[in-house]
Amino acid sequence: MHTTTPFRSLLSHGPVALLVAAIALALAPLAHAQDACANRGVLDVMFCDETGDLVADAPTDPNQWVDPATLVFAYTPVEDPAIYADIWDPFLEHLADVTGREIRFFAVQSNAAQVEAMRSGRLHIAGFSTGPTPFAVNLAGAVPFALMGSDDGQFGYTLQVYTRVDSGIDTMEDLRGRRVAHTSPTSNSGHQAPEALFPALGVVPGEDYEIVFSGSHDNSMLGVVAGDYEAAPVASEVVDRMAARGLYDPDEVKIIYETDSFPTTSYTYVYNLHPDLIEKIREAFFSFDFEGTALGEEFEGVSKFIPINYQEHWSVIRQIQEFNGVEYTPAGLQ
Repeated sequence: MHTTTPFRSLLSHGPVALLVAAIALALAPLAHAQDACANRGVLDVMFCDETGDLVADAPTDPNQWVDPATLVFAYTPVEDPAIYADIWDPFLEHLADVTGREIRFFAVQSNAAQVEAMRSGRLHIAGFSTGPTPFAVNLAGAVPFALMGSDDGQFGYTLQVYTRVDSGIDTMEDLRGRRVAHTSPTSNSGHQAPEALFPALGVVPGEDYEIVFSGSHDNSMLGVVAGDYEAAPVASEVVDRMAARGLYDPDEVKIIYETDSFPTTSYTYVYNLHPDLIEKIREAFFSFDFEGTALGEEFEGVSKFIPINYQEHWSVIRQIQEFNGVEYTPAGLQ
């Protein structure tokens, strides 16, 4: 007959007691650091924000700086990662030349997996989509520093609501009783912004229409075209690229609503990289020439990376997520 040993009894055994003591000693410096942090905001207890800029401060102890020989980069899992592995090659070669490091492209399958990879130290540089960016900042120590933009400094995308031209849906109120694809709970244009903005337009997501999570913007759009969904809120930049690749016929769909611009994918590094390495990473981004590259062809209208900061440029996104009661926890990221 199998029996379990009470936890207190286990602690009395020598080897186990030593193991528990060792774990406690290992965690003691972390607990002390957490107690010594004067300001953390909504950052995870792993981090501190003494500067008040809403992102994790770099470690003050140089021994805690990370200086890897191989840098791992991941792009947001908006569409098929295999496509983007090739598209990002020209930039990753440039990044390798400037930093003097080997670069590995990490094809992530979900926003949660991408955030967890950076949190666990397996991901050093990443492009996080708009909605998940605050999760990456608060849970993984991501520091947003760049966006793709044009020569005149313009950047961003809009939320567009698509339906088939023959759907009989012409206004937002026509979505009542319909089956509408949202992308994922953490997506800005695919879920968070609709939750915050649509009620003022006469329709409450999840009450006035059925929400079906498709998993990605391209899945939502292709589902609308195929008739699997009757409508979908999607990111303009994604569907524009899909149209350019011939993945759907624009004549088969129509837009019934469009917002003002939101910030697009944030490019970030993890907070505890060596400062000299961070400077090289920034240099690589801001010196990259898009012209004539696969990346430039894919992101039409984009000519360079432009500098940004999370506190300013993600203000509207944080407001939307605050309206929706978003909590920056691993559970909230699912």
